[in-house]
Amino acid sequence: MEKQLHLNLLASRPPMAGGLQSGAKMRMGLYGSGAHGPVLLLLHGGGHSALSWAVFTGVICSRINCRVVAMDLRAHGDTKVKNSEDLSAETMAKDVGKVVEALYGENPPPIMMIGHSMGGAIAVHTAAANHIPSLLGLCVIDVVEGTAMDALNSMQNFLRSRPKTFKSVENAIEWSVKSGQIRNIESARVSMVGQVKKCEEPMVSPGISKSISEGIIEEEEEDEEGSESNHKRKKEDDQEAKKESVYTWRIELSKTEKYWDGWFRGLSSLFLSCPVPKLLLLAGIDRLDKDLTIGQMQGKFQMQVLPQCGHAVHEDAPEKVADALATFMVRHKFTQFKEGFP
Repeated sequence: MEKQLHLNLLASRPPMAGGLQSGAKMRMGLYGSGAHGPVLLLLHGGGHSALSWAVFTGVICSRINCRVVAMDLRAHGDTKVKNSEDLSAETMAKDVGKVVEALYGENPPPIMMIGHSMGGAIAVHTAAANHIPSLLGLCVIDVVEGTAMDALNSMQNFLRSRPKTFKSVENAIEWSVKSGQIRNIESARVSMVGQVKKCEEPMVSPGISKSISEGIIEEEEEDEEGSESNHKRKKEDDQEAKKESVYTWRIELSKTEKYWDGWFRGLSSLFLSCPVPKLLLLAGIDRLDKDLTIGQMQGKFQMQVLPQCGHAVHEDAPEKVADALATFMVRHKFTQFKEGFP
């Protein structure tokens, strides 16, 4: 990328090697920024990676004294684990605890955990299981049990509607913005790099073109008689496909369906039970369910709605999310504003 990332791979030190290694079973993709203050531990949403926090990191580090650690959750980004198919909330929460322990040992610094969507759910499970003993507070971005459970019924249809391949990373970035998945081109340029990978083998299927134009896979009509000219054209297309780099999603989210219920069921009560100050950031007030509505009225957590954002709130409006989080952390005396701000 031409633009320098605000997140950097954490410097190598045992047991670090461009990431965190635990024996031969786990290699976690980790990115960090900042040198002083409490740690903001960032957990991305399903299908995304730690790079989805890059633009936000630059903004929050300009607002308050803090350090940032963003991790690729298992089966996402550059993380490699022995049993990558196990995406249960319990296992992923344990992963987060292991990362904190490996980074900081028995005396971790004060940590503010922030999670978006699936990462928000994992953050709640991690906090509820007390995997981070030095936890200061919890921020969950645009995930609520009621609306999440309702959305599961249509999730497979949504995943099927996405392109399966892209002819380039730039093509993937263009699709993400045009489709509204990410509404901030600056963030999309960084985030999509962590969401797609180069195919090991050309993904060519009969009747499907190799290139994607504006995020739409164009289907070619097959000639039932299978003329010689068509056969020759397909052979030439196959040869051309081998010359081109084709990109696809790093993780097939459709195959994780059996874990979706476990991520979100009971999430509201679990969130309310966490004994630390809590912040809930939403893209719309309609996302609030009954338990959280009651909890919010009782003052059990702080809530802020950031309108005119898509689901990837921290990517679409990184300044607004950073401002809300900075104000929350300063109010609770977790840190201080940097000199000259606000």
